[in-house]
Amino acid sequence: MDLHQLLDNLNPQIVGSLKRAIELGKWPNGVALTSEQKMLCAEAVRAWELRNLPSEAHVGYVAPKKSPCGDKDEDQPLNWR
Repeated sequence: MDLHQLLDNLNPQIVGSLKRAIELGKWPNGVALTSEQKMLCAEAVRAWELRNLPSEAHVGYVAPKKSPCGDKDEDQPLNWR
């Protein structure tokens, strides 16, 4: 099975199980994930999300910062005098 076939067989429930295994560091049967398994699970989750979800729903998504001062350049320091 190649990566494309694997991703075609994933569904939200399986992806949720992979995320949970990564979070806990172990499979549902209690066996610890190896570092390689964690990496492969994370890659599968990422690839599945890229194919199936909007970017705002991806793991680790951080919304763009909005400037509290409107159009001011964020690189400019604020003077609070």
